[in-house]
Amino acid sequence: MPIPTPLAQAGRGFAMGAADIVPGVSGGTVALVLGIYERLIRNVHAGAHVLKEVLRGRFSEVVPSLRKVEWVWLLSLLAGILVAIAALSSIIETLLHEQPVRMAGLFFGLVVGSITVAWRLVRQKSPREFSVMLVVGLVLFLVLGLRNNTEVADDAAEVVTRSPWIFLGAGAIAICAMILPGISGSFILVMLGMYTEVLGAVNDRDFTSLAAFGIGCVIGLALFSTGLNWALEHHHDLVMSAMIGLMLGSLRVLWAWPGGTATTELGSPSGDVLVPILLAVAGAVLVIGVELVATRLNTEHA
Repeated sequence: MPIPTPLAQAGRGFAMGAADIVPGVSGGTVALVLGIYERLIRNVHAGAHVLKEVLRGRFSEVVPSLRKVEWVWLLSLLAGILVAIAALSSIIETLLHEQPVRMAGLFFGLVVGSITVAWRLVRQKSPREFSVMLVVGLVLFLVLGLRNNTEVADDAAEVVTRSPWIFLGAGAIAICAMILPGISGSFILVMLGMYTEVLGAVNDRDFTSLAAFGIGCVIGLALFSTGLNWALEHHHDLVMSAMIGLMLGSLRVLWAWPGGTATTELGSPSGDVLVPILLAVAGAVLVIGVELVATRLNTEHA
């Protein structure tokens, strides 16, 4: 008996949510591997169009716009993401803290496998696409190196010191990580110096700052999804190449030595080497295997 579509979609969302917890991985990477990325962007773009019609006061166009969104598909995915974050956050964070090198090795392999899968999505592979991939990867690699740590200090004060306008801008930037392969939204907040600010707003129930952050997320997602949807329709291979470059650059965070995902510093393999390498190989094989199975199932049902 086939798995009901909403349940299968929730499973995909669960995988995306689990990825979002890790500093060097994003739900966008998982969406690419599972073959739902472009459909996700189309639905997010359709939702943004609904918001645009509301803001314009063209309420007669709202209902037709709402019908363009695959609500069951999208909400099932979101439900899976939220369940994963709620269920796995503490487990994965504990493993990253207690086994940083081995976990980094596993996630490094998962992303390498994802890069292999994503490269197949580039329809016409030419020197131009290859160059875009390398340039984007190099730029992100260098940008990630601007900060040594991917986490905030344990004793960092979780207090609000920034204006709501800063929260709005941070939300608009951080939300982009949700739909882009590469680094996670939490890591972007760390790089912006806003991670403890957001936590402070949550702890203090600073609804003004949280509302500004939420509005920023909505604005950023609407604008970015619109541009990304257009780019995928008109420059598919270049966009996919750039996304693969983002995944390549993010490998800096996932390099296991010297300290796993807690640092962007790079070192030669030492100490615990064999197990992280085996986990990396297993992770890459798992991703490629999942993609092959998904491709075969899609072919059989075509």
